[in-house]
Amino acid sequence: MINVDRVERVKRKALENDFLSGCSQSVLGAIQEEFAIGNIDSFKAATVLSGGVVRTGETCGAIIGALLSLGLLIGRERMEDFDAYQGAMKVGLEIRDKFMKELKAQFGFKEELESTLCRHIQEKIYGRSFNLADDKDRQAFLDAGGHSETGCPKVCGIAAQVIAEKIMELE
Repeated sequence: MINVDRVERVKRKALENDFLSGCSQSVLGAIQEEFAIGNIDSFKAATVLSGGVVRTGETCGAIIGALLSLGLLIGRERMEDFDAYQGAMKVGLEIRDKFMKELKAQFGFKEELESTLCRHIQEKIYGRSFNLADDKDRQAFLDAGGHSETGCPKVCGIAAQVIAEKIMELE
């Protein structure tokens, strides 16, 4: 059963975490804290996955943090465990699809997202993408509200909401 207060708490924590930068860790950290999963090593491993993987605009770090959380819960423990792998992939795809739907709904996008690429999400939110590995462009991102409640922290909150709901559904 989904506890709405718990979902909102996780969503808020992930949003607030991202004010400090690091979308993958923002989501993963909020989930780890709320659901007591993972450890400091899994948290540390997510360090370089923000900004679309080392700030390159590739896959959104927030969804990576959500999927890492899922893997901590239902991921396979041995390479030869193909059934666990298949099961996790199925649920992971549900998470990705729900994340994209929630982004559209909560941001009010008119069209569907093309992908979960950070640069595509930025284009929808800010009207353009930013090269976060470039100091000037990263500053332009910040000036555009990149770390405001209506920017990437909101994306982190949405990813945390989606994975928290799924975790409670799986419990």
